[in-house]
Amino acid sequence: MTDPEGAAAGRVETTRPVAAAHTISKRFGVTVALDEVSLEVEGGQVHALVGRNGAGKSTLVSVLTGLVAPDAGTVEFGGEPAPPLADREAWRGRVACVYQRSTVIPSLSVAENLFLNRQGSGLISWGALRRRARELLDAWEVDVDVRAPAEKLSVEQRQLVEIARALSHGSRFIVLDEPTAQLDGSAIERLFARMRSLRESGVTFLFISHHLDEVYEVCDTVTVLRDARHIVTSSVAELDKTALVAAMTGEATSLIEPDAGRPAPGEGTPALEVSGLGLPGVFTDVSLTVAPGELVGLAGSGGSGKMAVGEAVVGLRRAAYGTVEIGGVRPKPGSVPAALRAGAGFVPQDRHREGLVPELSIAENTTLTVPERLGRFGFVGSRRRAGLGAEAIERLTIKAAGPEQPVAALSGGNQQKVVMARALANDPKALVLMQPTAGVDVRAKETLLGAASAAAARGAGVLVVSDDLDDLRPCDRVIVLFKGEIVAEMARGWTDHELIAAMEGIRD
Repeated sequence: MTDPEGAAAGRVETTRPVAAAHTISKRFGVTVALDEVSLEVEGGQVHALVGRNGAGKSTLVSVLTGLVAPDAGTVEFGGEPAPPLADREAWRGRVACVYQRSTVIPSLSVAENLFLNRQGSGLISWGALRRRARELLDAWEVDVDVRAPAEKLSVEQRQLVEIARALSHGSRFIVLDEPTAQLDGSAIERLFARMRSLRESGVTFLFISHHLDEVYEVCDTVTVLRDARHIVTSSVAELDKTALVAAMTGEATSLIEPDAGRPAPGEGTPALEVSGLGLPGVFTDVSLTVAPGELVGLAGSGGSGKMAVGEAVVGLRRAAYGTVEIGGVRPKPGSVPAALRAGAGFVPQDRHREGLVPELSIAENTTLTVPERLGRFGFVGSRRRAGLGAEAIERLTIKAAGPEQPVAALSGGNQQKVVMARALANDPKALVLMQPTAGVDVRAKETLLGAASAAAARGAGVLVVSDDLDDLRPCDRVIVLFKGEIVAEMARGWTDHELIAAMEGIRD
């Protein structure tokens, strides 16, 4: 016997958003990560969440998945309040996130990953576990051997296994965080086909991507965040690409304008010459030249391969083919010491892992790459080292008690200045800066970019590898990578819309 009231209630329930965030605010120290952001995701849709780096996307996802508690605001699923943060099983039944970096355990089989921590107590029936895994994958049309170690799976297969695992908990709301960043064209099309099929069966997706063409291919609705605030939510069909880019960028804010007083780039031997550089699956046939005194930007969104190119230039990564020359010298590929000897200086993307030794002082960090300037025959002159550290503090306005202060005691912006000082310590012929102002305040950003322009004025060739428009404004020209290939080169005077459209793969 049917229940008309229950049926009616069911119909009302389906009109409620699958997930909703209401006026969410979140701070981390002095940083405002979300400022009264609201989002509603309707059932059976693919809803895009886009915005530049630092817009607040990751924090909003952390709130929606119960990893972070908001300072203000509420989260609902199907019109009901979100569970307590401590109840992880209840959260898994409502929402799951498939991250760009896989969460499957490589050493375990597919079946073990699917039912991790759900085998129950006592002896495990491996035959029954594998049968349940096979039934689950068959139900969601995932063609993977349940006995296979997860480390043998392709990126595409790992993503599908993670989606199936999420669905097995009962969740019908899946967050896909940059799911195409490591996939090739055919794998992307297969992923989109699976998303459309799952959507038809009632699964809802929140889709995060830097590639705006993908938004128009697979998404129904799009929400734009900028500077920790909600800017617009619209049907994809009613928001053209120009308007979407405008919503993402807003008004241009220029901290460092091109330095009209800087001498014209020099002629003769290039400071940096990259020829036919390639690393399969990451970047292909990248060639570029930086003249002495020239600032060149290398731009691209997530998955473009720009950081890998920068790392290959300075020896942090070894390219499979192609050559790098620094001031006419070809250093050994994949060797940082060889690149430094050839005349390279660099600021790595991750200052904590590759740029600093936190326990050492400012002076020690600043002079790590120039021991020959500290004393003869390998003896370190502490007075000379302290003097060079003091010079760095003054030149880059590092806020510190003195050159002997450990860098671990400095703020993030001042730590980044120490990394820059180390990069400049050997008076490099080629200075490679990877996301040089990430996570620093406005004044530190001005100092760091000013130091890059000053290095170019002294004759260094500077390659700025970044997707931050302010990092790129001082450049004489900007080369754009998209999915590992050079797709554009823009002279000084580019507009925000032009550059971001190229970085996002939008072509007229």
